[in-house]
Amino acid sequence: MRGEKMKNRDKFLLIVSVFLAMYFIPFDKIAIQKAVAEALLMGQEYARKHVLLCLVPAFFIAGAIASFVSQQSVIKYFGAKANKFLSYTVASVSGTILSEYNGLFIKLNDI
Repeated sequence: MRGEKMKNRDKFLLIVSVFLAMYFIPFDKIAIQKAVAEALLMGQEYARKHVLLCLVPAFFIAGAIASFVSQQSVIKYFGAKANKFLSYTVASVSGTILSEYNGLFIKLNDI
């Protein structure tokens, strides 16, 4: 199913289900309005805190690693013939360093 376009029947069912949800959800109820507002606020908080403060620095770090570390050294540690124990050790240390850096970056921005 990868790379395939949606069939017309699936598009139609999606449109009909969205229409029926919009038609039958009681948006005039305060509880529904609060739930929708809270969902939007949670999405905003996620975008502000996680995407901008975690993913963007992680992508910059990954870009720096890609430009400074050769492909041969990556294949040496993570290729099919690599030692599994060494591969997992290098991956664990790298992941720990990246996650700690992003956590520190978030703490510094909260100050």
